[in-house]
Amino acid sequence: MPRPHVVIIGSGFGGLFSARALAKADVDITLVSKTTAHLFQPLLYQVATGILSSGEIAPATRDILANQKNAKVLLCEVSKINLNSHIVVAEKLSKQVILRYDYLIVAAGAGQSYFGNDHFATFAPGMKSIDDALELRARIFGALEMAELSQDAAERRSLMTFVVVGAGPTGVELAGQVVELCHKTLVGSFRNIDTRQCRVLLLAAAPVVLPPFGEKLSAAAHKELERIGVEIKLNAMVTNLDATGLDLKHKDGSTERIDAICKVWAAGVQASPLGKTLADQSGIAVDPAGRVPVQPDLTLPGHPEVFVIGDLMSLDRLPGVAQVAIQGARYSAKKIIGEITGAPVTKNFSYFDKGSMAVISRFGAVAKVSEKVQFSGFLAWVAWLGLHLIYVVGFKNRVTTLLHWTITFLGSGRSERVTTEQQLVGRLALKQLGPAFEPTISGVLDPKKIQK
Repeated sequence: MPRPHVVIIGSGFGGLFSARALAKADVDITLVSKTTAHLFQPLLYQVATGILSSGEIAPATRDILANQKNAKVLLCEVSKINLNSHIVVAEKLSKQVILRYDYLIVAAGAGQSYFGNDHFATFAPGMKSIDDALELRARIFGALEMAELSQDAAERRSLMTFVVVGAGPTGVELAGQVVELCHKTLVGSFRNIDTRQCRVLLLAAAPVVLPPFGEKLSAAAHKELERIGVEIKLNAMVTNLDATGLDLKHKDGSTERIDAICKVWAAGVQASPLGKTLADQSGIAVDPAGRVPVQPDLTLPGHPEVFVIGDLMSLDRLPGVAQVAIQGARYSAKKIIGEITGAPVTKNFSYFDKGSMAVISRFGAVAKVSEKVQFSGFLAWVAWLGLHLIYVVGFKNRVTTLLHWTITFLGSGRSERVTTEQQLVGRLALKQLGPAFEPTISGVLDPKKIQK
């Protein structure tokens, strides 16, 4: 009798930890991912600002699972799921793969949400992938290079103005690092501009920064951001965004135009479209963010063999953070092992909140362990470093990450400042080519397939 086949969709925290938790189980695992790497998303902003390389926070999934004999990895994007037939269809370029499963774990994650204004993405990339981080790095350093060349004062001011939309952990951490990059690291690197004159603005529709952290830590983060030079605009909603800047509407009804070439969107998430595929076949509705309501045991209603975990699931208002995905992955694996061994797990999934942290500046952070245990400053910064270092996959990556952190935080250097033209224009170039463009592994273009 063949062993049960577990198909896992996604190589983030949910997908990878599911596969590893099933390492000793009597099952065959196929992990399907549209990317080659396991991304440690909380550190993406450090790739964008030149602190870390992409390889340090995104090791190859195939390498991570190389010694796990019951697991194989397929680089494909899932295009169809048939719950009744237990079939997953995945594609890569001209290749199609059909997988039959006994158990399915869907950990497809979430992308950036522009709240119905998807055209904003052209001028303000999100922060959800390695591509996003490398593009933003190219935009940040590219803006400064163009400012160095500019002879027009207004244009130069626009090029030296950086805007981050969204005051959650990603937005706060990114704004803090861009300020440090401009006001410390790059000082003296240019001859025609003084990077200390760069403006870094943090915009939020919310009334405070880091709303989930509570009043005390939000206030501490706000104070530290202003101390290091970040301009904060709260209760400010973006009404339009284009190549040269963005328009804001304030709480009192007034409007404001900010001229800025380099902008990044760090506000809101939208679950993978696979969520709607699952929901439609199950007769349920996704929530406004596209997440799938699941049973208390993380299974899809009506389909006990299908688990939905991580950012794609909706359960008890759990946040879209790494620990929810990790704990959900381990629970799902335990459920599967229990079923195939005849010792079913009857206890529902219970999330243990290990707290939240956000780095604000060099030697400054905020940490919320519980409602009673909250702290900020240097101690929180050390705790943040330790926790994030633990979850970086691979000993080598931990060592190199620690080395780069030491260089960055004890000095002023950043070792990953190289950018390429492809990083800057690649995403938009592919978009302009249109759906008629079919890339090949050889890189050869067929002009007939390019949309005129």
